[in-house]
Order: sequence, then structure tokens, then C-alpha cells
Amino acid sequence: MSERPTRQGVQQWAEEVEAVGQRIGRHFARSEPRQRAVGYLRGLLSDAQRKNGWQLAELLGDTTPDGVQHLLARADWDANAVRDDLLAYVQENLGTADGVLIVDETGFLKKGMKSCGVQRQYSGTAGRIENCQIGVFLAYASGQGHTLIDRELYLPEAWAGDHQRRLEAGVPPEVEFATKPQLGQRMLKRAWQQGVTAAWLTADTVYGHDGQFRRFLEANRQPYVLAVPANQLLFDGQSRRAVQEIAAGLPPQAWQRISVGAGTKGPRWYDWAVQPFGPVDERGWRLWLVVRRHPQQPDEQAYYFARGPADTRSDVLVGVAGARWRVEECLELAKGDCGLGEYEVRTWTGWQRHVTLSLWALAVVVVIRSRVAKTPRRKKGGRS
Repeated sequence: MSERPTRQGVQQWAEEVEAVGQRIGRHFARSEPRQRAVGYLRGLLSDAQRKNGWQLAELLGDTTPDGVQHLLARADWDANAVRDDLLAYVQENLGTADGVLIVDETGFLKKGMKSCGVQRQYSGTAGRIENCQIGVFLAYASGQGHTLIDRELYLPEAWAGDHQRRLEAGVPPEVEFATKPQLGQRMLKRAWQQGVTAAWLTADTVYGHDGQFRRFLEANRQPYVLAVPANQLLFDGQSRRAVQEIAAGLPPQAWQRISVGAGTKGPRWYDWAVQPFGPVDERGWRLWLVVRRHPQQPDEQAYYFARGPADTRSDVLVGVAGARWRVEECLELAKGDCGLGEYEVRTWTGWQRHVTLSLWALAVVVVIRSRVAKTPRRKKGGRS
């Protein structure tokens, strides 16, 4: 990993990986794939320069990547059940009353057209249209730590309707085209079913602009702070206007300068305005427009719809909006240290299995760091 652990830390990593292996072992039909999956986790957590099939096979003591490929493609085990265990594991170890769920997607650049779901499409990771796969992810963040907890491979419409390509990539017959917000809904349903609870949810404009996604959250009583585009319409009591126009009319006293956490260059300071709209509903909830403005570049603004308990403080809403950056940190760490993007599989099953084990590796990293942070340091002389 990027932070080399102490000898005691190495032992802690090993014990936690073994405990995870025992936990997920029941989802493997035979002991050999289970042991190989635990070895695969160790490889993803290792200092190997790359976490591809050959390198992981070498770490497992294999002379070829055949065993690794068998684990990801043909071995008898249930990646979705292993994922469900991950949801419960994160809730047990990182869950707090003020936790935040975050939905986001990332691109995996690919060559060729055989990998499941690959096509030329916009990748936020690259910031342009690239030949890539898109994965939609659910993250959980709390004061204990933040990690990715679920995944969905986005299958474009062209793929969903192409029988031959589906057959070659092993896409299950029941898998149909779904938008990214619909994939987000699936993951949220699973998280709630596994006992994951969160005070708030946040996501970018892909999800905030989708009225069906917002209504889904409200129907499930999940408070949210969702980014929306500048042209998003909002009823201001008299007419429906674009949020950009509404924000332009806010008085100077509506703005507060607030830091939403530390970035690579220090605290992230922005000017924020939180404006309530409409009445409090029968649940005691209300709607706010939250606006973020760059201190030095006031034309650089971001807009959010927030809905939740009417007594929520403005700084809480701002904090939830700022929490979305944590999923970017999760994806960066997962790709950089846990092999998330270094897979060499082309099939639907291979992607699900590799990514699930990569998310487990990330969760182990975050949980152990959380435990270390809570352990009092011993002073010189041996006393704590």
C-alpha cells in the first residue's frame, strides 16, 4: 500500500484478511477457490507495482495466471453474496448515525470492443469521450472513514440490444438496459436491505437532474443533497425559474464562507448560500436550494437541491454537499492501491468478481486505518 505498515501492522492486515476469508467463505462451493480468493485479496493489498493477472498469480505462487482467471471466470462462487457481506461489514465497522451515502461513476479506459459494456462514451475520469467501460459505485462516508460498498457495470443501450455481444460477454439474460440513476437505485435498495443506514445521500448532476431518482429517495425517506445543473427549474413561489437565475438574485447577506474539508492544497473554502423554498411537508421536511460559489471566481458556481428535516442547519447541508469529494478519494485509492482498474477480464462475471474483491480490499484498508486512529498511542516509557 502507499503507506508501508509496521511489523505489527502487517500482522493486523493478515489477521483481518483471514477473518474476511472466513466471513465470505460460505459463498464458495469448494475450498480451493475460497483460498485463492483470500490470496487474491492479499495480492490486491500488496505493494505489487501492478495488480494484473500475472502479478497476482506470481504472488499466489502460480507459474501462470490460469488459476486467477479460473477464479474470476469459471469457479463456483457468488460475487453478489460476497458483496452483500461487504455491505454488512462496512455498516458494522464504519456505521454512524450521521453517515452519508454517495453515488458516483468512473470510467475504465479499454482497448478494443470486446470488454463487456465498452464503447466510446463520456468518462468523467478522463474528462472527455473515450473508449471505456463505466462503473457506477455506491460509497459510504462517516467520521470513522469512507469506502466503496457496491458496484454496477453500466451496459449501454447498444450493448443491451446486441444479442451476439451479450452472448460473447456472458451478460445474463435478465440484465436489461438501465440508466445510471436506475443503477444507483438498485444499489441503494441492496444497501438498505443489508442494514446500511445513512442520515443523508449526495450525488452529482447525473442523479440530481433525474426527477425519478429524487422521488425514489423521498419515497424511501432518505434525505439528500443532490447537485443539479444550472438550468434546473425550481418554483420560487411565483414561477418556475432556473436555479442559476435564482442564485443571481440572492442578497449579499445570504452568503457564508465555509470550508468543506481539507484538499490536497489545504482547506476547501467556498462561499455558500442556503435558501429554503416551499412549505414544510407533513413529515416535517422541506426543500432548500444550496449554492456553492468560488471565492475568487464568482461565476464558477454549483447548485444543489436538498430535502430533509426542516430543522437541519445550513452547515450540515453544506457538509453533505462537500462529502461528495470523498467518493473521488475512494476511487483514487481503489484504483491506485487496490487494483480496481487493473483487471484483464472481458466478461460480465469477471468484472463483477474482480471489482467485488477490489472493494473488499479497499474496505479492509479503511477499517484498519479507522481502528488504528482510535487506538491511543503509547508514550515513551510504555504508558498510554
